[in-house]
Amino acid sequence: MLNVVVNGLWGRRQESAAHVAERWAGTLSLLETLDPAAFSGWREATDDVASAPLLPASVPALTEYIERTNQDPDVDRIGFTTSVLTNNPGMPRVTVAIHAGGTSEYLTNSVAVSFRSRELDESAAVVRHTGDILRIVAETWDIDSGQAYSRSLFNAVKAEFDLPNSAPRCGRSVYLSAKRAALVPPGLPGAYIRTDHDGLIVDLTRGGTETPDVETVLDANRRLRAAGALEPLAVPLDRSKW
Repeated sequence: MLNVVVNGLWGRRQESAAHVAERWAGTLSLLETLDPAAFSGWREATDDVASAPLLPASVPALTEYIERTNQDPDVDRIGFTTSVLTNNPGMPRVTVAIHAGGTSEYLTNSVAVSFRSRELDESAAVVRHTGDILRIVAETWDIDSGQAYSRSLFNAVKAEFDLPNSAPRCGRSVYLSAKRAALVPPGLPGAYIRTDHDGLIVDLTRGGTETPDVETVLDANRRLRAAGALEPLAVPLDRSKW
């Protein structure tokens, strides 16, 4: 069974539906370039996936979809929340969920690319690209923290360090904003990928060539936390502190 997520988090950033759609369309386009079989045929997120309407990954179509699915009068403050998914034969079900454009000091904005399958496991080819997917998420959305993780790794890290779900942590890989990246200790067992906005990804899978075990991931978390690179997000949310 496959349950893997790549996500990114950031603090308040006021953005219109059209601006959010532009970032989202860029994300979907880059994902399709990475693996056309897995990242194509996007559909609106509904309970009946098989009959869910297809949704072009264009800025106009995504803008209309965002506005149609976000009718709350406080949307300028709480942000836009919606998602798209795939239902491609022989591939994991991919969901790209967003919560973006929020200006509240107490709500975290986020994007998550998740992979689910009852037939496939973590040996699926697309999962080897999680480091690249994290880079796409980091650069397209200008995030403050992010990671790629399997559910078992997420639960192990959460249990070891008693972390809330939104807390920065390292999974299969981790994205660190510029201030956090400057604190990374030497010698972590992974590939280092520099990103736009002076960020850093530490990819423990080394480009999908290795599968880090739980102890390797826990040790990376210990070392990054000891160095101050995984400090909790400041609340009220203030990007300048991260």
